[in-house]
Amino acid sequence: MKLRVLTALALLATVTPVCAPAQVAGSQVSSGQANGTILIENATLLTITHGNIEHGSILIRDGKIAAVGTDVKAPEGATVIDAKGQYVMPGIIDCHSHIAVDGSVNEGSVSVSSMANIADVLNPDDISIYDDLAGGVTVANVLHGSANAIGGQTIVIKLRWGKQASDLPFQGALPGIKFALGENPKRSNFTPPPGVEPRYPATRLGVEETIREAFIQAREYKKQWEDYNRKKAAGEQNLMPPRRDEKLEPLVEVLEGKRYVHAHCYRADEILMLIRVANEFGFKIRTFQHVLEGYKIADEIAASGAGGSTFSDWWAYKMEAFDAIPYNAALMTERGVVVSVNSDDAEEARHLNQEAAKSIKYGGLSANDALKLITLNPAIQLGIDSRVGSIDVGKDADLAIFNRDPLSVYAVVQKTLIDGQVYFDRQRDIDGRPALEKEKQDLLAKEKKASEEKKADDKKEAKPEKKSDQKKKRPTTDQDSAAASAGGAQ
Repeated sequence: MKLRVLTALALLATVTPVCAPAQVAGSQVSSGQANGTILIENATLLTITHGNIEHGSILIRDGKIAAVGTDVKAPEGATVIDAKGQYVMPGIIDCHSHIAVDGSVNEGSVSVSSMANIADVLNPDDISIYDDLAGGVTVANVLHGSANAIGGQTIVIKLRWGKQASDLPFQGALPGIKFALGENPKRSNFTPPPGVEPRYPATRLGVEETIREAFIQAREYKKQWEDYNRKKAAGEQNLMPPRRDEKLEPLVEVLEGKRYVHAHCYRADEILMLIRVANEFGFKIRTFQHVLEGYKIADEIAASGAGGSTFSDWWAYKMEAFDAIPYNAALMTERGVVVSVNSDDAEEARHLNQEAAKSIKYGGLSANDALKLITLNPAIQLGIDSRVGSIDVGKDADLAIFNRDPLSVYAVVQKTLIDGQVYFDRQRDIDGRPALEKEKQDLLAKEKKASEEKKADDKKEAKPEKKSDQKKKRPTTDQDSAAASAGGAQ
């Protein structure tokens, strides 16, 4: 047990970041965070909503942006971050993420798993939170997997590394639910073990039927509760409330506009199918996720009011993705769809700025429109654009500071702030690496010593014991010798 613990500690030392939450390099910055007032000055501000500001400053007070401009001065006692030659942009928002989840993101045993809730399994110790902060990401839409026609409930989080799970959710953000179309929910990529019946549905038309049937049930469930509440309000006595159904309640919230639908999809025909089903039951699709054939039906998506959250240039990794093109984001944008570029992958989230930049080459988006793909547009899709997504007075101070233009392949994040607190500081991370390496080597030395001691103990226990004689011989006397001689003579 001791050996296993030391090994785990040694591994932890290799990945644990040295930048503690809400701290940055230098005593000046650390002290400033205590009074809640920070001034970032001398930077190029990429505001998203009102152009770029050269030699600009941002005043942060109590986690909010208090002032933006070229003549903003630091109040007495404020922390000053000199960002000369650097670029400040809104924190990056990832509209499709699976980080910070304890265990699998899929409850794949049933076709409708709307009772499952990602909020119940948030893992604040997932190192991907810190890694994504290092890429300038401040907000993530954490989704259930795509094994189900109707999957589990989703949640928007802020990447507050070092805080408890209860501190991660983005307060006020509307919850969501994951739908999925095509190969994944019809289990094209999954073969059940021998003796196990394949799960329904196994076709695209079966996926459609599964979604429609679930909403027929949800509509009836909603009506039952409305009838009960009406009779109760009228004063009727001895009423029996309907039996609660945790699978249907999230779908009722969809019907009432209280929960967003984020739908995994690829092909144009299935996207149109889900739009028709949503129209039939009177709800809206908030975002089509992946939506790799969205460019084919961009007008229809825009008319439905749905957004598109896509990859920059992933294609041909399965049959559904063969018609994907890198112009997808730009073409949908031109047709009026609110488009974001997402990661769907913890590593990809570390360079979403570069993924957004590809739409300048593939589609000719302006630099500002490219940045919108990872800031304001995903904020709109998640219904949080009044709080984040641009550098505006009154919004949350969720910011990323780059050493170069964020759309450059050479750009590296220097600091990432959430609610005015620095959760990632590159220089502090670098400065702490020698101590971290020493801790790692010390743990490895202890682990090696414990291993050697264990081997020695095992060897000692395995050594066979020397067997003692059954009868202990007593010393020979003269009398014994005489008796032996006499016996021999006989």
